Amino acid sequence: MRSTTLAAAAAGFLALSACSRARRAPETQAQAVRTELTDASGRRVGDASLQQLPRGVLIVADLSALPSGTHAIHVHETGQCTPPFTTAGGHFNPSGARHGFRDPQGAHAGDLPNIHVPSGGALRVELMAEGLRLSGDGGVLDGDGAALVIHQFADDYASDPAGAAGDRIACGALIR
Repeated sequence: MRSTTLAAAAAGFLALSACSRARRAPETQAQAVRTELTDASGRRVGDASLQQLPRGVLIVADLSALPSGTHAIHVHETGQCTPPFTTAGGHFNPSGARHGFRDPQGAHAGDLPNIHVPSGGALRVELMAEGLRLSGDGGVLDGDGAALVIHQFADDYASDPAGAAGDRIACGALIR
């Protein structure tokens, strides 16, 4: 009886161990991605890196030559940045939520807090996107990638589908 119990316990441990290995992120999944942001004239206005963390994606951007004021910044659904950047599609929204932090049925996974650009146009921002993943099912680095887009105006955090944020003034493609 004792050897049967030990054998069953060992088999259970091996099964648990196999399940643990299966849940780990495959080594091929992206843990970070970088992009260069350009304006509609093709001028470089910044760099950004996105890093996968356990609770979401950390976005760090060093921006320059942007108009001063408050601007929306979002992750958009397609990794194409042809001016006027409508090629980036709508906000990244794999769950089909409504737009905005103020909407009880929102927000999109690609919705981010507004950025405040000082006079001179240079800014470093660090934003945590808790609903975002780089890889895997519903990740931004799917077959067509995604884009980091800066808008002309602030996001009102409520208007669906894009927060009344105006034209897209800068874009950086996020592709594998």
